[in-house]
Amino acid sequence: MNQTPEDPHKLPETPSSVDLPNLQATQVAVAPLPTPTFVYTPPVTFSEQSAGTASPAVKKAIIAGVISGLLAGMIGFMGASMIGNTPAPSISLPATSGDTSPRADDSIAGIAQAVLPVVVSIDVSSSQGSGTGSGFIIRSTANESFVLTNNHVVDGAGGSQDITVTFQDQTQETATIVGTDASYDLAVLRIDRGNLPVAALGDSDDVVVGDATIAIGSPLGLTGTVTSGIVSALNRPVTAGDATDVSFISAIQTDAAINPGNSGGPLVNSRGEVIGINSAIATTGSSVSGQSGSIGLGFAIPINQARRVASELIETGSSSYPVIGVQLDMSYEGQGALVQSVVEGGPASETELAAGDVITAIDGVKVSDGTELVVRIRAKNSGDVVELTLEDGSVIEVTLGSDQN
Repeated sequence: MNQTPEDPHKLPETPSSVDLPNLQATQVAVAPLPTPTFVYTPPVTFSEQSAGTASPAVKKAIIAGVISGLLAGMIGFMGASMIGNTPAPSISLPATSGDTSPRADDSIAGIAQAVLPVVVSIDVSSSQGSGTGSGFIIRSTANESFVLTNNHVVDGAGGSQDITVTFQDQTQETATIVGTDASYDLAVLRIDRGNLPVAALGDSDDVVVGDATIAIGSPLGLTGTVTSGIVSALNRPVTAGDATDVSFISAIQTDAAINPGNSGGPLVNSRGEVIGINSAIATTGSSVSGQSGSIGLGFAIPINQARRVASELIETGSSSYPVIGVQLDMSYEGQGALVQSVVEGGPASETELAAGDVITAIDGVKVSDGTELVVRIRAKNSGDVVELTLEDGSVIEVTLGSDQN
């Protein structure tokens, strides 16, 4: 159906009110545009006199004026023609060229140049499917190197998968799984190539909101992609996985663009130190392809958590996580975490904590539900002493125990 094109000079109609999306009963009044006022200036008019009534002197004056005007016009035209024929002076502009000089070490370009060599792309395939993720080198000897990534990157294709690691120079190596930890969504891979550059690991406990961040990885398979932002928040409780393998992360939130394929890649600070492993994003919906894109809400596993887990995986092939020794009622809808039962022989069995208690805070930090309590505990280490505040205001100290994945 043909549509009549709109008049480009027509002003749009001005509404008297505008409803803002997602805000109930909220209106913004818009004053009507004032009617423009145009000042009309009439053309200059000359009164005509009859030629028969003009005196001879007046006629002579008119003729003389016309002749003078014609002569002036001819002289002006000749002068303009001569000027127009004069060659214009040439102006030479300096030649332009790209600035390829080295960037400052603390610039985004400088940091990216330093960190990119330790970042790899990970391709996983099996009879059950395939996928792409990211990772970075955390240890290298003369004969082998170890890559840290997310568990969901290497676990997604099922068993007996083929894993290929691609470096920034596009060379590749086959990788094997050293160990995985679904509870923290971490995995370590091994490759038979040594003497590789290793990532500098920072201290995620020193991170504050507003710190600069740079994410590097392979979103949608686009290797070596660099994005930047800031730390938007800390200690965000994030869960991922399914009913059998649930990850509990006390995450660093960033607005650096993170998309599918960034998983397992490093989140670095302004010194080029890794402060987190990019692992999850929040979205408002799915795209046509079924994958959702970045809306500026990305989440990374703090490197201090990942460092301990990665070390255990490399040394023993498995890792542990801290526990208080209770079963929680995850369907509880009240404020806090409801203790469903106390595990016999666990850390909590040596305290006054009992079934039916509602834990409302840990170390003075409020918890809204059971998931948030688990996240806060997983952010600590086995052997740490924590204070659990109950609904009635009483406080119970528990020394965290350990459980194996």
